[in-house]
Amino acid sequence: MATVHIPSEHKSLTEKQEICAYLGAIGITYEHWTPAHEIPEGATAEQVLAAYAPEIGRLKSEGGYVTADVIDVLPTTPGLDAMLNRFNSEHWHDEDEVRFIIEGRGLFHIHPREGNVISITVEPGDLLRVPRGTWHWFDLCQEKRIRAIRLFQDTAGWTPHYTQSGTEKAFEPVCFGPSYISPRNTMS
Repeated sequence: MATVHIPSEHKSLTEKQEICAYLGAIGITYEHWTPAHEIPEGATAEQVLAAYAPEIGRLKSEGGYVTADVIDVLPTTPGLDAMLNRFNSEHWHDEDEVRFIIEGRGLFHIHPREGNVISITVEPGDLLRVPRGTWHWFDLCQEKRIRAIRLFQDTAGWTPHYTQSGTEKAFEPVCFGPSYISPRNTMS
């Protein structure tokens, strides 16, 4: 289950209903899918896409997405630092950014135009849709591991447009989760 950290309010959200409501209010769609499909360790991208074909089909019809792929990042991925540098500066896209996390963890920072920056730590089972034009950036968690299904309306529309604001420099790429959060700091 994702964790939403709201630094300006000194709060973290860990309950699905609270996460959905909070993110929905700023235009972000969040779902948590209980992994319903057994995927063997080392499964190919084609096997992953086939296992989740019904869910991908639903998302395609709902959002006008035309293609899906699987991104698979390991600490040993060649050129990992250069790849991460493309994602960890504040940017936006001409189309939605849709990710369903299969393995690993990552950290989306969202910077609403009318609000403060929040972070969303995503892990297996989390589906996030960041609407086109939303300012954001992404970091991997300490394990530097993520495998996710990505959906696109047009892969050319996914080109990042950097804001050059430097906002991301004020935030540490710290992945939060329930084990990092004291119960008194959660929103109830």
